[in-house]
Amino acid sequence: MRVLRSIDIPPVWLLAGLAVAWLQANHWSMGLSFGPVWADLLGGVLVGGGVVLTALAVVEMRRHQTTIHPHHDSARLVQSGIFKRSRNPIYLADVMILAGLILYWDAVLALPLVPVFLWILEKRFVIPEENRLRKTFRMDFARYCEKVRRWV
Repeated sequence: MRVLRSIDIPPVWLLAGLAVAWLQANHWSMGLSFGPVWADLLGGVLVGGGVVLTALAVVEMRRHQTTIHPHHDSARLVQSGIFKRSRNPIYLADVMILAGLILYWDAVLALPLVPVFLWILEKRFVIPEENRLRKTFRMDFARYCEKVRRWV
């Protein structure tokens, strides 16, 4: 059971989604395409933006000496840097990376993975994490939720 919990983290879910999208693009494309240039450009922008967003969030969390692991309790409520714009910038970045690579790989039939992945992140990680933050930081977290949206 402990092993399952240790691999039940967003990057594993992201890699699973990316594997499905890559397989679909390379083995079951069915002749569908987003178009030659704009999908590559938009896909690259989304992936690049996701990587930058992740880096900004990780740096900010390290600066405040708190965990980035979703199943661990946070030592501090980070409200600065990128966390002024989104309560979940790393999860948002994961969704951007998945969507970007689906576009870049021309995996048209894999597009439904994006809302499914978002739903998994919210149910398995965001809501439980917010509940722990709510218990630990009480009014500070309530004020933070009033100021900053969950996603964007």
